[in-house]
Amino acid sequence: MSARGPFQDKPSLRVEALALSRGGRVLFEDLSFAAASGAYVEVQGSNGSGKTSLLRALAGLLRPRSGVIAIEGVDEPAVALHYIGHANALKREAKVREHLHYWAGLLGGAPSEDFVSKMLDLGRVLKLPVRVLSQGQARRLALARLIVAPRPIWLLDEPAAALDASGKAVLNELIASHRASGGIVVAAVHEPLGAPPSQTLRVSR
Repeated sequence: MSARGPFQDKPSLRVEALALSRGGRVLFEDLSFAAASGAYVEVQGSNGSGKTSLLRALAGLLRPRSGVIAIEGVDEPAVALHYIGHANALKREAKVREHLHYWAGLLGGAPSEDFVSKMLDLGRVLKLPVRVLSQGQARRLALARLIVAPRPIWLLDEPAAALDASGKAVLNELIASHRASGGIVVAAVHEPLGAPPSQTLRVSR
């Protein structure tokens, strides 16, 4: 299951002495790690420990209190990553097919509608609006952005939320394929996804 061949670039992610805060409260300090091409970093921690904030900082959506976040080995760091939050960010009245075409146009996607829908088992609901989808189908659709427009670095916040066993198996196949292509995955989880991580990162105050 592969959306594309190996990435031409060899991405890497470097974090040094990172400190984050939210609402004036320090979440964590002095966090450092590095992820090379093909890495899967599983981020664990209790609720409120800063897992989501870490992903948002890596995505450039949250300014750190201090520290360094560096994306290297790619030509355009600003467009080198996908951030999929715990919310699906879908329009309830828009059809599944409309979402796929919108993302392809916005993000410069190449994979065909048939290819994406087959990979995520969305073929039967392409003509349906999001409001009638099950939670698992909606989550699969949100994850379709990873396939529609390939990016070397994936930042995933609770990516298995609402997925059944079949959906989790598909997710793990996507992660394995992405790593084999030289991509990097950083995922915040409540419990292990099943895909073996290259490193486990625990955030705590």
